[in-house]
Amino acid sequence: MGQDLESLDVAALRADVRRALDEDIGSGDASAQLIPSNRTAEARIVCRSAGILAGRAWAEAAFGECDADIEMSWSAGDGESISSDQTLLRLSGPARGILTAERTALNFLQLLSGVATRTRAYVDAVAGTGARILDTRKTLPGLRLAQKYAVRCGGGSNHRIGLFDLIMLKENHIAAAGGIAGAVAEARSRFPHLRVEVEVEDLDEFEQAKAAGADRILLDNFPLDQLERAVRNNTSGAVLEASGGITLATVAAVASSGVDDISIGALTKRIDPLDLSLRFIG
Repeated sequence: MGQDLESLDVAALRADVRRALDEDIGSGDASAQLIPSNRTAEARIVCRSAGILAGRAWAEAAFGECDADIEMSWSAGDGESISSDQTLLRLSGPARGILTAERTALNFLQLLSGVATRTRAYVDAVAGTGARILDTRKTLPGLRLAQKYAVRCGGGSNHRIGLFDLIMLKENHIAAAGGIAGAVAEARSRFPHLRVEVEVEDLDEFEQAKAAGADRILLDNFPLDQLERAVRNNTSGAVLEASGGITLATVAAVASSGVDDISIGALTKRIDPLDLSLRFIG
């Protein structure tokens, strides 16, 4: 389930890494300056707990930005399962560059692998149901594309990237527009090229969204029996998405209702970084 780098925004990736390095290095890496400039070293990054790898390109960019002469050899690809005590990456080259890039590279790898690992757990929990696991916009500021990439590495799918690529009409939008029908009609008129999703809180609002012709309907905090009723009564063909308080313990039951998608904010909001470490060899 490896991820093709063509799916990444390389310019955004490099900007992420440069920003992180600038934050860490500041006016200079004082500790690394204690190492002779001509000293070379070999090192490896080891996984201390099992999970799903994600973030190779960010780590490579961090080492490459610090010294282009650092050579890297990976034993696993993004989206692949990795095991405890597995050597993920072997490095060789200028010692100063490896040391300066170490924390930034590990931060990206640990964060993104943690997102991918959590996502895979949800994906595995709904296997065979046909339901997709989606992320949300509940991402770390400035790292949305990185985290959404990690979700894909874990087998999940991306919901909208931002406020520009899908119209989602939530409770406050609907209240300000005077109702679901009016809000959907205005969205169709002003942005005919965009899909429209309506968030509903009960079956009455579901019927209104269906009648208004929403492309997607988000069933927010629906009990399981009401999810099943919405699926049975979905005569419009709208994509049905369940969301709200869904956990790893409850996601299989939600998927069994027949909904198309399940969005989980915890994929990118509740981060448990994978335990990785870098050690010099010899």
